[in-house]
Amino acid sequence: NLHYADCLRANKSTMAWGVEARVPFLDKAFLEVAMNVDPKEKMSFKGKMEKHILRKAFDTSADPTAQPYLPDSILWRQKEQFSDGVGYGWIDSLKDTALVKVSDEEFAKAAERWPQDTPQTKEAYWYREVFEQWYPQAACTESVVRWIPRGDWGCPADPSGRAQKVHDSAYDKNAPQA
Repeated sequence: NLHYADCLRANKSTMAWGVEARVPFLDKAFLEVAMNVDPKEKMSFKGKMEKHILRKAFDTSADPTAQPYLPDSILWRQKEQFSDGVGYGWIDSLKDTALVKVSDEEFAKAAERWPQDTPQTKEAYWYREVFEQWYPQAACTESVVRWIPRGDWGCPADPSGRAQKVHDSAYDKNAPQA
């Protein structure tokens, strides 16, 4: 369902500025090759990070005369969720803004205001509030496909999708959560 979330987000966020996003790894010929690779070869484990086959395809370290396609710091960095490509600072600023915009009193009454799909965080509350300001008709709300993160990501209530277990080290444990 990439077309409901990641691809749509990429399209809207780039086209808003008149830029067309290209998504080479969704090319049909590329996908045909990728889908025919033995699934066991695509699995990550200790000593073999995610997307290893793709990373090795861009790795020129075996040929000392070859120019690298990408710096090692990019080629071998931790895989991030798609939304993290905009940077943690942007996501954190949204969470911080939500903490300011939504009072504790308002958040405590979230279930009264929205008995169905009640926001579980102040960030989600704020997004819902902004949506309703722009689209007050019930038909608009009914047309929205709700994004539900996978349970194994460890962030079922995080609307920005950032609170994955893999990102625990990126959090300030003492910071309030939006």
